[in-house]
Amino acid sequence: MSFQSLNLIDPLLRTLAELGYDTPTPVQKQAIPAVLAGRDLMAAAQTGTGKTAGFALPILQALTMAGVVGPLGVRCLVLVPTRELAEQVYDSFRRYGANLPLRCFVAYGGVPIEPQINKLRKGLDVLVATPGRLLDLHRQGALTFDQLQTLVLDEADRMLDLGFAPELDAVFAAVPARRQTLLFSATFSDTIRALACKLLNDPLSVQASPANAAAKTVRQLVYTTDKKAKPELLMHLARQQGWGQVLVFAKTKKGVDQLVKQLQMEGFSAEAIHGDRPQPARLQALHRFKTQQVQMLVATDVAARGLDIHALPLVVNLDMPTVAEDYVHRIGRTGRAGAAGLAISLVAADEVELLRAIEKLTGQVLPRQEEPGFEADHRVPLTGTPAPATPKARPARPANATNPARPASANQKAAAARKPRPAAVPQGAIVVAGGRGAKSLARAAGKGPAAKARAKR
Repeated sequence: MSFQSLNLIDPLLRTLAELGYDTPTPVQKQAIPAVLAGRDLMAAAQTGTGKTAGFALPILQALTMAGVVGPLGVRCLVLVPTRELAEQVYDSFRRYGANLPLRCFVAYGGVPIEPQINKLRKGLDVLVATPGRLLDLHRQGALTFDQLQTLVLDEADRMLDLGFAPELDAVFAAVPARRQTLLFSATFSDTIRALACKLLNDPLSVQASPANAAAKTVRQLVYTTDKKAKPELLMHLARQQGWGQVLVFAKTKKGVDQLVKQLQMEGFSAEAIHGDRPQPARLQALHRFKTQQVQMLVATDVAARGLDIHALPLVVNLDMPTVAEDYVHRIGRTGRAGAAGLAISLVAADEVELLRAIEKLTGQVLPRQEEPGFEADHRVPLTGTPAPATPKARPARPANATNPARPASANQKAAAARKPRPAAVPQGAIVVAGGRGAKSLARAAGKGPAAKARAKR
């Protein structure tokens, strides 16, 4: 099947040819005709499979065929959860609509609002926005929704998360009830599907790939280790395996900043992206990473969606995500558009339930391995089988029970008397109990493999 067979107009076909798009992807084959027919749609497909073009191309065609927009009006509104994704989607609309007489713009927080207000005065055919900034513009009278024809929720599972509920309720109350509504995402939970159906009118459901599945082109691997050893293991693997461009995900903003500092101290070029960084700094870090001026980009889940980095070879989860669906989005930054990719997760013992949830969601047990010198002191339980049931505690026997505990025999008393008493421990001394922990002590003393490798440099 070709794009011509999808009944797209000539200006769009010329643009697609210039961009080198020859054959529509499965989600595009199903979504484009449905959107052109005016249907409400809920579409799920793996990351990197062309979901944005699946709704942008038919929307641009419909807007071109339906006239012009008036002052302060918006004919198509695309809501996204992050600023990075807003830029990504806006860029797609701008490129696909290069040969069309349409006005597109993007609006999000973290930057001055006045230029956005000025841009809206003449009206827009397409506005890509984050919910908070959209509502600020609407309350200031910078735009109206009277001319709205199509509402798109991109990464809809995150948009419908409870964290966005108040903003979305306000948006839904402001937009016309008579509209076309499109929901696109890589993952849809059953709860999200039920909620989405309340927002859509007789929706068509498109499942272009297995639900909540990662792309088959992404090889997934787990390294088990201890939490404190993760940064050192990351740097060890980067040197040993000669990593090039790497996107690293950490759980917290503080963790991102700490890791970037460690990487830079060890000679790696690294930048950070998280919600506390100014938007210009985030965009600059992303640009430097895309242009390979920086080897490692360390980010929170704010970067799990919307980052389209050409031929990114590797994603590393320094921390496992607390929401299993976010794992699919994280590793979806690599292996895009049919290219091969690798996703490595560093997993500690206290993350085993997060790993188990990810494996349940994706329907696969991730292969494991250990790196010599970084084996986990606190072993990570296997996840391929259900976790063993915790044995029930034996109830305490009452003091007046009819079958009291048997008193110690004379031989037992004599053996106890012969057992040597432990020597007193001087105050401030360090005691190592049990037979484990030698490897961790060696690392702390500067005698572990990673320390030896640094000594050789």
